[in-house]
Amino acid sequence: MQSWINAPLLRALSSPAGQIGSGQGSLSSQEDAPRYRVRTVWISDVHLGTPGCQAHALLDFLKNVECDTLYLVGDIIDGWQLRRSWYWPQAHNDVVQKLLRKARKGCRVIFIPGNHDEFARKFLDHSFGGVEVADEWIHTTADGRKLWVTHGDLYDGVIQVARWLALLGDSAYEFTLKLNRHLNSLRARMGLPYWSLSKYLKVKVKRAVSYVGDFEQTLAREAHKRGVEGVVCGHIHHAEMRSIDGILYCNDGDWVESLTALVEHPDGRLDILDWAQIMAARYTAPRLADAVA
Repeated sequence: MQSWINAPLLRALSSPAGQIGSGQGSLSSQEDAPRYRVRTVWISDVHLGTPGCQAHALLDFLKNVECDTLYLVGDIIDGWQLRRSWYWPQAHNDVVQKLLRKARKGCRVIFIPGNHDEFARKFLDHSFGGVEVADEWIHTTADGRKLWVTHGDLYDGVIQVARWLALLGDSAYEFTLKLNRHLNSLRARMGLPYWSLSKYLKVKVKRAVSYVGDFEQTLAREAHKRGVEGVVCGHIHHAEMRSIDGILYCNDGDWVESLTALVEHPDGRLDILDWAQIMAARYTAPRLADAVA
């Protein structure tokens, strides 16, 4: 996975004011935090309603990054998991409140449902609290490029042909995330930064690598048919930005494993922000300063 992080952003977010709060999910704890200004943000696969959701990290991101347009590219709320068992801590409610607050303050928020929050597809072309619900979108960058925005599940053969297999895989994935939470709890006690077990396994398992490649090729072909320069999607929890047969393929990643977002700068340049890396740099900066002192 590629990621680009601006030096000014790292300097701004390494200050104490930008640190994550006490874990209580308070919306007002970081209102004076330094801000990073971009034109557009794309996030997806938050999976609110599951223990794997990194809600506190997402709140940190939303409080530090300001934009004109925010795309929620599907699987923001995990309806599949909520139907099996209810899980909704305060931090998840705070994320929803923060998104609504951004919409009230003038940020255009566009929600494109995915397979886990497919219930929202009943409300296409409606607006709730200033959040617009759409099936897909064509975004025009500041430098004039057309990007097709879609969650991507409609172009996933497993989801469309064998839904039962997707549900089985979802259960196995949740088990991996549970192991990951225990592992990172131990790492935190040892003073080590966040590390994703599930992301590591995806890179190592050949079948998973093949699945990701097929998905990317399919989306690129569909974007070409639509006559656009690129596609922005989520769904597979694998942040990536690369050219595929002349089409710019952008996947904004997720907020369960990689903690990434796609951003557009005022000049139209696109970057993937690795927020886990930013938080790790912010965490280690005071330790390095103490060591030098």
